[in-house]
Amino acid sequence: MRRTNRFGGGDVVSGVLGADSRRVAAVDIGTITARLLVADVSAGKITEVERSTDVTHLGEGLVESGVLSAEAMERVEEVIARYAATMIRLGVEEYRCVATSASRDAANSFEFAARLSALGVAPEIVSGYEEARLAFSGALWGIEGDGVLVNDVGGGSTELVWGDSGGTGVAIRHAASIDVGSRRVTETYLHSDPPDALELKRARRWVRERFAPFFSAMPGPPSVSISLAGTATTLAAIDQRLEVYDAERVHGVVLARERLEAITASLASMTLAERRMLPGVHPQRAGVIVGGGLVLDAVLEGAGLDSTIVSEHDILYGIVLDVGARLARAGDGESG
Repeated sequence: MRRTNRFGGGDVVSGVLGADSRRVAAVDIGTITARLLVADVSAGKITEVERSTDVTHLGEGLVESGVLSAEAMERVEEVIARYAATMIRLGVEEYRCVATSASRDAANSFEFAARLSALGVAPEIVSGYEEARLAFSGALWGIEGDGVLVNDVGGGSTELVWGDSGGTGVAIRHAASIDVGSRRVTETYLHSDPPDALELKRARRWVRERFAPFFSAMPGPPSVSISLAGTATTLAAIDQRLEVYDAERVHGVVLARERLEAITASLASMTLAERRMLPGVHPQRAGVIVGGGLVLDAVLEGAGLDSTIVSEHDILYGIVLDVGARLARAGDGESG
């Protein structure tokens, strides 16, 4: 099992992977979750072999302290050790592990990276642009369209990418990683249980102000929104009243902004204990889901859209596409 080195930051990501299927893996270490996708990748096809999602809250307390806590790093280490064993068991040929917002922000991120590397999984602390690029290419895999706004609401940051997809790849026209996320909003503004009206008002205003420059500078209006990651999928699961989370039922769901606002308001009226008991909400995500709802609503408001498409094809797909493409290019070079 080999580690893939960091890719350059080009705007066009090829979707052509070569004829032979290769078993690769993607690991995404975010502010709230750590995730693994093992997949067989070939020309025009991604076949999922195994997927794992673990709520680790790596960014817990980061806003106040500026560092990753020992307890948070240990939670992630436990999960990554399991992921390493899974990749070996499944015969992964090559992987790429990316660490995002919390790792970018923390003063002790290099210590964290060294601890994971000792487990055999070396993380790359990627830039906000690289995170956005990977999310965009994953979300638009197999999709053609112009003026698509992909938004990935994380715990510490939100990636906003506007561009086109078609032919041999995707073209990014306007992109930013903005330090606004569900945990950051929660730890900065939502201190009461449940949050009070003034806290919610201040949080909404702050999020809108942070997003305003991106939307003001966008060259044109988006035609459609695609929303990725746990905030969007959780809100879609609530909207569908899913007792047990079902990725197939969530993927491709259209979430109306009117319903998003109603769900967020309902969640904000509940205590944390009540949200933890709500079907569709992972108990460990209950503490940040109100903040996430405020962020996603502000995205749609800024974009001038009344709905968004929720997708399970996210940064993990972008990572496995990149790893598969690199293997294909290496193979072509060896054969030539």
